[in-house]
Amino acid sequence: MPKFDCFVVFAEMRTGSNFLEANLNAFDGLSCFGEAFNPHFIGYPNATDVLGIVQSERDRDPECLLTQIRMATPGGLGGFRYFHDHDPRILDTLLTDPKIAKIVLTRNPVDSYVSWKIARTTGQWKLTNVKKRKEAKARFDAREFEAHVNGLQAFQVKLLNALQTTAQTAFYVAYEDLQDVAVMNGLARWLGCNAQLDSLNTALKRQNPEPLSEKVENFDEMQKALSRQDSFNLTRTPNFEPRRGPVVPGYLACARTPLLYMPIRSGPETMVTDWMAALDGVNPGQLTGDFTQGSLRAWKRERPGHRSFTVIRHPLARAHEAFCSKILSTGKGSFKGIRQTLRRVHALPIPEGEPGADYDVNAHREAFTAWLRWVKANLSGQTAVRVDGHWATQAQSIQGMGDFTLPDMIIRETEAADYLPALAMQVGHPAPPDPESVPNKAPFGLAQIYDEEIEALAQDAYQRDYLMFGFDTWG
Repeated sequence: MPKFDCFVVFAEMRTGSNFLEANLNAFDGLSCFGEAFNPHFIGYPNATDVLGIVQSERDRDPECLLTQIRMATPGGLGGFRYFHDHDPRILDTLLTDPKIAKIVLTRNPVDSYVSWKIARTTGQWKLTNVKKRKEAKARFDAREFEAHVNGLQAFQVKLLNALQTTAQTAFYVAYEDLQDVAVMNGLARWLGCNAQLDSLNTALKRQNPEPLSEKVENFDEMQKALSRQDSFNLTRTPNFEPRRGPVVPGYLACARTPLLYMPIRSGPETMVTDWMAALDGVNPGQLTGDFTQGSLRAWKRERPGHRSFTVIRHPLARAHEAFCSKILSTGKGSFKGIRQTLRRVHALPIPEGEPGADYDVNAHREAFTAWLRWVKANLSGQTAVRVDGHWATQAQSIQGMGDFTLPDMIIRETEAADYLPALAMQVGHPAPPDPESVPNKAPFGLAQIYDEEIEALAQDAYQRDYLMFGFDTWG
């Protein structure tokens, strides 16, 4: 029994939906019928019908067209593109029916806005012949852009909430993914299509490849206007990374000093717990843990003036720690099942067992760069493997903590020697010791393989952490 009987591409103008449709139609068994529910036309601007259903019939009963699309491709799958301003009467059916596959196409809102402005000026909405390309510049309007973003985000939130409440998942595709034949093949497989492409459709051309500074006539004004907005909020449409809840059982409290540590996995956990134990002259195993939300509330009530904290690590160093301890190693605590999947399905160049004599620094660099590329795909929701807390973004981990309680202080690993003792003194400790760094267990240190390419890969995968916490290049 096929998983889906049709598909919908949720997109917006100037997000690359024409290009996505062209490539979907290149697969045997997949047929996309344009903007089937556009209130101003049916399918395409100059079309008179879709599958024999004319616009007046569709407007009287939109369900009749949906039924026709479900039956359109015997042995295959039919679908269409749907924008936030298309016929709202059909939207609830699209969102709640699990037999309708949901593809969500997104693009940076600034890029889509500028592209839309240029297309409105030139009247050119598609480009198949570069020689016929029309040129123009966009004029940025702050209020118009704000309305543009608000509309995009409201619709994305509606999609997300509907998927959550109906226990469905969507296939998310970013504008940048459209040039990746592997992603397109992955999408086809997700839809249940066995056909695969060797290359992408090249009939449609990118219309405005120049940087924004060359496409916006009042670029300086646009920069100033955007600087007054929450830049991270603009790029959160959508956040592919799954939400994380508070991992309360993993929180640790000192034996006597009223300090609570809320760890982020693959951070400097050993350094912090050793320091916490030294505060009260106990062993790390004597720290208080295994909290429930109820017991943690009780701990807080019994200790007026308590403080809680977490320690964040540079995203690149943390990714290297996660890779070495959870993926490269086969020892206790490693993720052996995920390790085998990464070797078998994703072709990560890591040895079958523990690294041996033939695993040199060049092999380590090759394996780690492949891991960083995979992490980006994983955090973007493009792999079947779970997003584990050891490589989830620190921003998402802290956001999850906020579902129960936020840390009083977020300390950077590089500043722990100053801030951890100061924090202990704030809760009455007379002479807190200095924390001592604990070397990571790895075949090769990050410094031995670090270069600009590795830094760029880390920034690409962990853009959110670099932005939210102001991390600079590693080292």
